Amino acid sequence: MKTYTNTGNKDTRSGFGAGLTELGKTNENVVALCADLIGSLKMDDFKKNHPERFFQVGIAEANMIGLAAGLTIGGKIPFTGTFANFSTGRVYDQIRQSVAYSGKNVKICASHAGLTLGEDGATHQILEDIGLMKMLPGMTVINPCDYNQTKAATIAIAEHEGPVYLRFGRPSVANFTPADQKFEIGKALHLLDGTDVTIVATGHLVWEALEAAKTLNEKGISAEVINIHTIKPLDDTAILKSVKKTGCIVTAEEHNHLGGLGESVSRVLATNYPTPQEFVATNDTFGESGTPAQLMEKYGLNAEAIVKAAETVVKRK
Repeated sequence: MKTYTNTGNKDTRSGFGAGLTELGKTNENVVALCADLIGSLKMDDFKKNHPERFFQVGIAEANMIGLAAGLTIGGKIPFTGTFANFSTGRVYDQIRQSVAYSGKNVKICASHAGLTLGEDGATHQILEDIGLMKMLPGMTVINPCDYNQTKAATIAIAEHEGPVYLRFGRPSVANFTPADQKFEIGKALHLLDGTDVTIVATGHLVWEALEAAKTLNEKGISAEVINIHTIKPLDDTAILKSVKKTGCIVTAEEHNHLGGLGESVSRVLATNYPTPQEFVATNDTFGESGTPAQLMEKYGLNAEAIVKAAETVVKRK
């Protein structure tokens, strides 16, 4: 069984900051806008090195989206930065009208997504943002799994023409993907071969899926693990190829089961190859205050929950 090594826990938002810093050096059309959260979004280096291409908008997220849309008209590639809750729910009308409907080349970069925002609690922990954004026509939705992949994704979306929602997190998590990886939008990554169950995971749950696969292997269940970093456009081909071999699937995400990755996968299965599926996601609920580890355990978003879901779905074949 192939194994992956955690080279040291790092936060994915720092991966975004590193990617943005590199873009500042290599692409003069990249500009950055922030809603008073420079440190939290790790945009400090970009601001320091390219002050003429950095715009501190303040706590005015709707205005930030409007400014970003306008900057695209002059050929700029704007990257907006704030918490995921404020990047989507607070400014949905502006994103829909000024960015998605208008087809503007805006990169909406959202940190502190999901329950792992932690102690700030339910008002800041958005668990419906993937659903909000994937429903917008023309919007690409990306949810990378670790520091290295977030850095690579940040660099890649600058070359993609059209609106993008890039989602990442607050805490330090396992960093296990290659530092020199090429990020291909819409192309799932096959991490482990398996014959008994497919585990499709995104974001922070990818590492948990790999840990779950180890446990399942010890129990005699062979798990195939796929990293879905791009939720829209979804790699239907990779999903269908896997489930035709394993006969069942578990989807795992730090998001509400309504509107997230799991629902997108269900659509693929229902229209092409009906397959037993179990969901590891929050169940139509808001979060609460607590440490990331406490919350992920309470709401069933960890390796243990993935193992249980896999054992359940295997019995449904």
